[in-house]
Amino acid sequence: MNISIDTLIDNTSDLALKNIAQKVKLQQRITDEEGLLLFEKGSLPFVGTLANFIRERLHGDTTYFNRNFHIEPTNVCVFSCKFCSYSRLYAKKDEGWELSIDQMLDIVKKYDGKPITEVHIVGGVHPKMNMAYFIELMQKIKAHRPDLHVKAFTAVELDYMFRKAKLTVEEGMKQLHDAGLDSLPGGGAEIFAPEIRLQIAADKIDGDGWLHIHEVAHNLGMHTNATMLYGHIEKYEHRIDHMRRLRELQDKTGGFNTFIPLKFRNENNDMSYVPESTITEDMRLYAIARIYLDNFAHLKAYWPMLGRENAQLSLSFGVNDIDGTIDDSTKIYSMAGSEEQTPAMSTQQLVTLIKQVKRKPVERDTLYNVVKDYTNINFEEALFDAQLN
Repeated sequence: MNISIDTLIDNTSDLALKNIAQKVKLQQRITDEEGLLLFEKGSLPFVGTLANFIRERLHGDTTYFNRNFHIEPTNVCVFSCKFCSYSRLYAKKDEGWELSIDQMLDIVKKYDGKPITEVHIVGGVHPKMNMAYFIELMQKIKAHRPDLHVKAFTAVELDYMFRKAKLTVEEGMKQLHDAGLDSLPGGGAEIFAPEIRLQIAADKIDGDGWLHIHEVAHNLGMHTNATMLYGHIEKYEHRIDHMRRLRELQDKTGGFNTFIPLKFRNENNDMSYVPESTITEDMRLYAIARIYLDNFAHLKAYWPMLGRENAQLSLSFGVNDIDGTIDDSTKIYSMAGSEEQTPAMSTQQLVTLIKQVKRKPVERDTLYNVVKDYTNINFEEALFDAQLN
């Protein structure tokens, strides 16, 4: 994206698009109607230039990553989302996996002595894995490694836990936070629009419920992430509606860390007949999200879902974070046909990936505090590994 925003404005003949570009330059919020117009009429170079302008105004060339691993307690689930390739219905639980607390602690202990900053815990909604179970898990993780940030449980998992325990959202969130839950991932948001949600995920928490759980977490001083599942049966107006509701909550609480668009993948699920979005449409979505969500500091591309080269490309379309090392510890997207079937990258590989597209790699913790700036580190591989370990 070599064109400047002033040149873009001068060369844009469409008055409505020119006005949007002027607003971006002046750091003014665009409306829902303008967001929809970008989806309908904004070319990839046009929205990409605007998104990159915002990205570089906020972060320069800095691109964040973290050193993390995932624990997936189970893929057995009481819900039956049509887009999901990961879960196995509880009635067919023999086809899935269920980890004990000791097994999950063993996964944590694998990283003893390693400078991992975050464990990400999400999975299916298993009726036997209740509040008491997960409270015990978090207490044992924190007892073993107090400095490890626990980011865990989608709003879907939390809603089920709280209802089963007969707790309000406020009571349940307080208990989990006291037990060691530090922040929430953004999963389960899918698309908030009821007419779409009913078709793809009718039996789980609705958009209002998802937003309420995240608001309660914010009110407890916790930060959370936000996601949107795109590229299936939703329309542009549903994407704007979804992002508007996130933007409104962020105005109210300021508690969201980052927005993560999640691309629908169509293998091994009940929506395999729906074609996947093209990489051009993916990049337009990232760019428009960066333009529209003016109160979100960060935009993340989940590299195992997009693949490494496409994650690099996204760094020119508003993205300033490509997630973490992950260490082949998640199956959620590989089971749906994502680009990365064995999602793991070393710190060196992530640093190289970012540098290859002339961006500056910076390791962060979950809350975007800088852990280490790798911009000027150019060690040989053996030296690099020795320095890290």
